[in-house]
Amino acid sequence: MLRIGMLTSGGDCQALNAAMRGVVKTIYNKSKEEVEIYGFLSGYRGLIYSNFKMLTSADFSGILTKGGTILGSSRTPFKTIEEPDENGVDKVEAMKHTYHKLNLDCLVVLGGNGTHKTANLLRKEGLNVVTLPKTIDNDLWGTDMTFGFQSAVNIATDVIDCIHTTADSHGRVFIVEVMGHKAGWLTLNAGMASGADIILIPEIPYDIDKVIAAIKKREENGSRFTILAVAEGALSKEDAALSKKEYKKKKEKSRFPSVSYEVADEIAQKTGLEVRVTVPGHMQRGGSPCPYDRVFASRLGSEAAALILKGEYGFMVGYKNREIVKVPLEEVAGKLKTVSPDATIVKEAKMLGICFGD
Repeated sequence: MLRIGMLTSGGDCQALNAAMRGVVKTIYNKSKEEVEIYGFLSGYRGLIYSNFKMLTSADFSGILTKGGTILGSSRTPFKTIEEPDENGVDKVEAMKHTYHKLNLDCLVVLGGNGTHKTANLLRKEGLNVVTLPKTIDNDLWGTDMTFGFQSAVNIATDVIDCIHTTADSHGRVFIVEVMGHKAGWLTLNAGMASGADIILIPEIPYDIDKVIAAIKKREENGSRFTILAVAEGALSKEDAALSKKEYKKKKEKSRFPSVSYEVADEIAQKTGLEVRVTVPGHMQRGGSPCPYDRVFASRLGSEAAALILKGEYGFMVGYKNREIVKVPLEEVAGKLKTVSPDATIVKEAKMLGICFGD
């Protein structure tokens, strides 16, 4: 009997169901043993509190195109994972107990950066773990691509595409705030795909005067409008020079709900132009996965199943140089893949005339 546990942790995204389906369909097709699948509900919470349900192949039928996750998800911060909960429960020991109580052969974990830290901790505690890389931010170390990213790029691009016509009609400056606290991959790709004039990302602190200079240059060249794609984690050069503590204190006192509104206020005050802010927010994580993500997540899931059937544990299934690869969890956990200011894609965007405010 092959017993496999599965959970989805952290923020949801498109193609989580497609990835789980890829794992299960391959296991059922290739395993020479009988198979039992245990789905833990609401992420690591399900593993901690032994909240699960038995799943059959029928549960994974018809979910390839379905967004979200059939298991539900939650955030269980890694920084508190080794602290007892409000009832004194040792979360790590509880997860180990559930794993061994069910006599699992492997735990399949789908998640992003924080999720992988906990998965690696469980590996070090002796559990057999295989992980899959999901996040719309594409900021997970050890893989060129994460599933959910391309779907989110498509949505953010559609939003900016729609803004173009109203911005042109009214002769306004429009800011579209794209998800991404620490990494600018989503903003960079959506901004380039939609023809944004200015792209602000966390990795390249901006000078507001250079942003305004780019807007004025467009005006001088006869353009009626300017589109800015701004990552929610974008930083001014002044803010980037602050310590984490100083920056946190500044944000707590700020009258702006996010950096996009602060940028909008500065542009309006210094230019007199009409500025509008659009925040698509969680729309970027919702809806059906795009065809690319359906195929990609299915491939990752299938390869994860292959590792399980071979008894190869302690790996994330990733994507490097157009090939599916296995990456040791200890190399992934705790590392972020951010945009280098010197990256080729950034240089090419600048050659196209896109301003990054630096």
